[in-house]
Amino acid sequence: MFSIQTYEQRRALLRGKITDGVLLFLGNEESPMNYADNTYHFRQDSSFLYFFGMDYPSLAAIIDLDENREILFGDDLTVEEIVWMGTQPTLSDRASRYGMSDIRPLSKLKDYLQTATLSGRKIHFLPPYRPENLVKLGHLLGWKLEMIAQKSSVEMIQAIVELRNHKSDEEVQEIEKAVNLSVDMHIAAMKTARPGIPESSLSAAVTSVALEAGGNLAFPVIMTINGQTLHNHYHGNMLKPGQMVLCDCGAETTLHYCGDLSSTFPVDKTFTVAQKEIYQISLNAHQAALDALAPGVPFRDVHFAACRTIINGLKEMGFMRGDTEEALSEGAHALFFPCGTGHMMGLDVHDMENLGEVYVGYAGQPKSTQFGLKSLRLARPMEPGFVATIEPGIYFIPELIDLWRKEGRNQRFINFDKVETYKNFSGIRNEENILITTDGYRILGKPKPKTIREVEAIRQ
Repeated sequence: MFSIQTYEQRRALLRGKITDGVLLFLGNEESPMNYADNTYHFRQDSSFLYFFGMDYPSLAAIIDLDENREILFGDDLTVEEIVWMGTQPTLSDRASRYGMSDIRPLSKLKDYLQTATLSGRKIHFLPPYRPENLVKLGHLLGWKLEMIAQKSSVEMIQAIVELRNHKSDEEVQEIEKAVNLSVDMHIAAMKTARPGIPESSLSAAVTSVALEAGGNLAFPVIMTINGQTLHNHYHGNMLKPGQMVLCDCGAETTLHYCGDLSSTFPVDKTFTVAQKEIYQISLNAHQAALDALAPGVPFRDVHFAACRTIINGLKEMGFMRGDTEEALSEGAHALFFPCGTGHMMGLDVHDMENLGEVYVGYAGQPKSTQFGLKSLRLARPMEPGFVATIEPGIYFIPELIDLWRKEGRNQRFINFDKVETYKNFSGIRNEENILITTDGYRILGKPKPKTIREVEAIRQ
């Protein structure tokens, strides 16, 4: 945990951004897999963690702006629960570590909110992403479930986004712990890979690195020979000579800060000539994105820098043609790069995605509806303290290639005859995590093998 002062200061800063009303924070519950006592690994709500720190289920908290109160609602374990779970600190003892002293039974939360509502005071809450919290809000506030999402507080969302988007020094240190552990995970995957073993062996290797260090996975492991599938969580394929593996995985620390890295490496000890050519274009795009980073630069421009590099590289290989800027404007490159160059990262691997990308990554500005560009999660001007991923890639997606060719989409920019010969190529992505500084950026964590030479050296 961070110091008491950290959590007290975070709550004080939040109080300074919203004028009145009651700020309601619902913690998460245990989530059963197949019956009540057999639960998934517990994960506390990240905004609850950020302001209150307590990593336990069945809690709620309010910050009453009008009456200047901070109250934690929850219950101590019963004796029967202690029989199964062991001796635990009291809720009061736990709360005191985070600067909370007003502790009330969870059953009193509804009465408190109803009294505030009857007094004409506004109840601010965040949009629920778990169905049990949706139901809970309906019960606490007396609203129909379909009304709740539209009644979530934009003012509260914007205030929390502003605070959580700017990482403190101690947060950056914690993220770097996660990134360093994530690098170890990727090196383990590179060292483990060989023809004749399943993807699941590599997935097990990276998972064990995270767990052995006392952490956990920041998100489900992507470990696949089908790198053209952006989020592929199937691990049942056997590795064969001539293939590549795309690994996208990251660790989460005990304080729940995340790392998020991607690597692509050959099943053999070296890349093929064709793999090296595409890999280098992708790596050049990665560097172009890094070179464009600076405070005040919109991340959309960082994304476009990567896209231009991909277009120009694919033009040299004969996959694309025509004017680069026109191809970029029409989104022709999205056949090969249908996603974004990066996203915010912190307590969530896609930081605060539950609060809405339009607030987190776009500062309230509308997103594009163009294919490819609409998947860019981050576009706003970058500011010191922002932590984000850099992850351009090149993908050959057979179904997308077939569709665009059938429709004649962007055919003046794309040589479909050439593309057709690479339909079974798969996909390539590298990813690093960066911090925006006052004068530029810094790559977080220790170096991850990234160049062709570095990756092949690990594979020997």
